[in-house]
Amino acid sequence: QVRLVESGGGSVQAGGSLRLSCAASEPTVRVNCVGWFRQPPGKDREWVVVVNAAEAKRYTDSVKGRFTLSKDNAKNTLYLQMDSLKPEDTAMYFCAAPRVCTAVARTQAREYDWWGQGTQVTVSS
Repeated sequence: QVRLVESGGGSVQAGGSLRLSCAASEPTVRVNCVGWFRQPPGKDREWVVVVNAAEAKRYTDSVKGRFTLSKDNAKNTLYLQMDSLKPEDTAMYFCAAPRVCTAVARTQAREYDWWGQGTQVTVSS
């Protein structure tokens, strides 16, 4: 069982930045393929950035060039740096990990086994 805890959400104006954190109960060198998802109000959960077994990252088109995923193995923590935020980025953000990593990064929420509780990001215009 892997426990994931997100933090760092908040309210910002459009154009601002936030850095989300995802603290893992297991060493991140062993928790691979941790991705970020988001769920806008009234909508389904969608993937934001996912990672494959080779640690290659894949960003959804709407966040490319604005969001950056990184991790600090010494702190067992992953980060999602979000810059140039837009109102449409408003959502609850979740980090998630699959039990098994694959060569092709998983983009379906149902393929992830462990989830954090989420952190809310609100971007005002």
